[in-house]
Amino acid sequence: MTRQKRVAVINDVTGFGRCSAAVAQPIISAMKIQCCVVPTAILSVHTGFPDYFLHDFTPYLKTYVDNWERTGISFDGIASGFIGSKEQIDIVVDFFERFKKEETLVVVDPVMGDYGKLYSSYTDELCHEMKRLLPRADVLTPNLTEACRLLDLDYHSADISQDALYDIADGLSEMGPDRVVITGLQQGAQIFNYVYEKNKNAKLIAMRKIGGDRSGTGDVFSSVVTGALIQGDDFETAVRRAIRFLDKAIAYTAKQELPWNYGICFEEYLDEL
Repeated sequence: MTRQKRVAVINDVTGFGRCSAAVAQPIISAMKIQCCVVPTAILSVHTGFPDYFLHDFTPYLKTYVDNWERTGISFDGIASGFIGSKEQIDIVVDFFERFKKEETLVVVDPVMGDYGKLYSSYTDELCHEMKRLLPRADVLTPNLTEACRLLDLDYHSADISQDALYDIADGLSEMGPDRVVITGLQQGAQIFNYVYEKNKNAKLIAMRKIGGDRSGTGDVFSSVVTGALIQGDDFETAVRRAIRFLDKAIAYTAKQELPWNYGICFEEYLDEL
């Protein structure tokens, strides 16, 4: 029998709120891929709630990863998400250097901000440090804010042209990843994702906009893309699968009238992955 595929997910573990590893683990597992979590922090609920418990796992990460290396574990894919400090970026770079083999897919979701603003935990220095992950990445999944920050560009969201998007994606690709998708480009009643592959035609792929923003949307998107690529899909197909999955899950969630910080009810459609 063919060996089951295996992905390491470097992200925080949040008990309630449907984000980060709590999203990646069920989605990737439903795609018949073993999901192995490297916890950067433990949270009761995510930071979009007014009150939360947070335990920073940084002091334990080296011992955790050392044990994996001694155990002889190998991975078909590595996916990184929210990173909370320069020290954690050092650890993630070290993880890539230890566990990325020639055939290992690395997906980096540079979770830094949105709508032209950085998240409260991010500084200019930390954004600069995030660039160190790009030379190790095969796939990058930033929103426009994150893409501009990685390239030290001013953020302009209104009716950005496809030529400008190409230049941004191409600039990011020059820093390492052959495949880039710029996510969450909102125009009217639609959201676009700009799909770029080196030496191929880039394109915009649209999905309908349903309600307001919800926590964990990017985590769901990058998890499905990661799983689909590990399964052998080409990049455009992987992105389209993520869009279809999100469309159904967001529509269902909107009917539930849940608060935005409860995340997306993706569980309803896991059997379709």
